Amino acid sequence: MSNGYGISNWQDAKTIYAKLANLTSQPIYSVSDDELNRVLAHFDTKCAKSKEITTEAKKFIPGGVQHNLAFNYPFPICIEKANGAYLYDRDGNEYIDFLQAGGPTILGSNYEPVREKAIELIRTCGPVTGLFHEAELLLAKEINKHMPNVEMFRMLGSGTESVMAAIRIARNATKAKRIIKVGGAYHGWSDQMVYGLKIPGSRHFLESHGIPGSAYSTTDEVRPNDLDMLEKMLKRNRMRGGTAAVIVEPVGPESGTRPIDFDYNKGVRRLCNKYGCLFIFDEVVTGFRVGLGGAQGYFDVVPDLTIFGKVVAGGYPAAGGVGGKKEYVSGMAAGVGTMMKRAYVGGTLAANPLSAYAGYCCIQEIEKTDACVKAGAAGDRLTAGLQQLVDKYALPFVVYNQGSIVHLECSGAMSYDFSSMNVLGSVIPMLRTKPEMLRRKVAMEEMGAAYMAHGIVTLAGSRLYTSLADTDEIIDEALNRFEAVFKTVTVCKRNLDK
Repeated sequence: MSNGYGISNWQDAKTIYAKLANLTSQPIYSVSDDELNRVLAHFDTKCAKSKEITTEAKKFIPGGVQHNLAFNYPFPICIEKANGAYLYDRDGNEYIDFLQAGGPTILGSNYEPVREKAIELIRTCGPVTGLFHEAELLLAKEINKHMPNVEMFRMLGSGTESVMAAIRIARNATKAKRIIKVGGAYHGWSDQMVYGLKIPGSRHFLESHGIPGSAYSTTDEVRPNDLDMLEKMLKRNRMRGGTAAVIVEPVGPESGTRPIDFDYNKGVRRLCNKYGCLFIFDEVVTGFRVGLGGAQGYFDVVPDLTIFGKVVAGGYPAAGGVGGKKEYVSGMAAGVGTMMKRAYVGGTLAANPLSAYAGYCCIQEIEKTDACVKAGAAGDRLTAGLQQLVDKYALPFVVYNQGSIVHLECSGAMSYDFSSMNVLGSVIPMLRTKPEMLRRKVAMEEMGAAYMAHGIVTLAGSRLYTSLADTDEIIDEALNRFEAVFKTVTVCKRNLDK
């Protein structure tokens, strides 16, 4: 990791896909009936205050929580304190935090040096004024320092907004309409991007409720890690007015859940050049986690536009932005209309003093502490330890990582792929397989509950983010807790149809 990036080696994508295919070909594994009963009893007795408050929340909040990451089986946990590698709930239970707010807090939760700078700014300026603050410039310069390809940067309130802006910029720049995304990737929840989420080939059949078909009529989906399919789609789009942009998660869809070959992004760059469309890197997760230079630095690829997320506000609210080549990013307008054909982009509280300054301080701290490299080493240690446990208990689970992004696939609920160039080729197999996918999703939720009952917070029971705060001792303790769960795992015989 001497190159300053947190990925010590790039694992072979085809090997991982073969292991995932083996996982989904086997019976579903989960904790035993006795262990599940113990887990549920733990939540009822040890998390009673969380249950009380989140049950009441369902009366006033749809689903009882305001953020998708908080939906956990059997009920959401109410967190009161965050510190470094740990979270603490309303009942006083301590958890090792491998969620890290969904990835942005690579310094660890509630990192003191950034927190103190944020408090100081609030005392003097407050979180928002509606006018310019120097922190906006400081942040943009700091990003450009580490990612020279980001010649200009526009801060927005979320990754979703940033993707919307990037697509609008691309369409304005190319005069083409079509956008190609990789199946399974997540690029926010705007109408045009709620397409092919989680499962490649699912198109609009799983998640696109409440969205008119015309909203995603210019969105195309291609198979992960398949440059041939991408080129066929680009050729097809020549007959339909051209492609405005190809957008990717640079380590693979769903934060690398579906890995790619190391040279995949360079292949996409080559095809974008060949067919005259923009290349958008969605670095919401990878930016300042893979390394200070982002995934674009790690892969040595120059995207036209880069999407940023929560990390550019240091984990503080209103976090997102779009940056890239000056010729494209300068084509945005906001607030004041012009006679020029610019892409309209807004955001009343975007780049507020608090978020911009916290982001600037966060990136400086990442550089000072070498956080990306240290978090990556923690991810390697966790992955190696989990693999040893999987082997010890002869489980079909699949473990792999991209540095500090660790994947622990116990059921393979999201490992299916129905990508096809035609609708029938994807939809019919998907609908036939959907019941099994849902059963595996239930097993994944049960495993996530078991981890939490043993004091480990994960993302959906299948993804873990390590941070600077994860010392060897913390990783070893986490592995002890994982072993306590794994030793209870068996072929699941209970009914998982819910």
